[in-house]
Amino acid sequence: MRITDEELNSLALEIGGTNVSTTSVTCPAEKHQSLGIKLPFIVMLMKNLNKYFTFEIEFPDDQGSRRRFRASTFNTGTKVQPFMCSMHLNLENGWNHAQLNLAELTKRAYGTNYMEPLRVTVHANCRLRRIFFSDRVYDPEQAPAEFRILAKAQQPVRLREMQSQVNLEENTCQEHECQAMPARVPPSLSSS
Repeated sequence: MRITDEELNSLALEIGGTNVSTTSVTCPAEKHQSLGIKLPFIVMLMKNLNKYFTFEIEFPDDQGSRRRFRASTFNTGTKVQPFMCSMHLNLENGWNHAQLNLAELTKRAYGTNYMEPLRVTVHANCRLRRIFFSDRVYDPEQAPAEFRILAKAQQPVRLREMQSQVNLEENTCQEHECQAMPARVPPSLSSS
């Protein structure tokens, strides 16, 4: 459902339901279609609703295998299986800025090369501001306004940047907090 987020005073997509497996948004909707994007980083601007939440990215590797990364708030550990790597996703309260290096995750989890994302599925329960792909990690200040979290007043929105890595010695994926940073309110929105 499209709503106006009270914290941002901006439109967001809220995906909610009692069961994460029955409520989701998938792009593209048809399994035989592809996103047609070659960029290796996925970035999600999402609000933690303090309920179970999961998302998945399907992709082929250079060996022709169709693989999937699944990150969720309800998994307690990480499991690397032949066609799926499931990881724990730890979200802060409020808005989060999550970045995943899909090329690095693929190399560490499977020893193969990431090709392109085929589909992205976001399951209940979260509020999405934006999902996009990039060629590298960008500082949020370098991004255009529509690719950042901007507060409606002078109070900054706290963000948590996450980057996942796979530890092959333990055959697990681990989350590492890069840094917590406030979203800066542009001078044009500040009161004088």
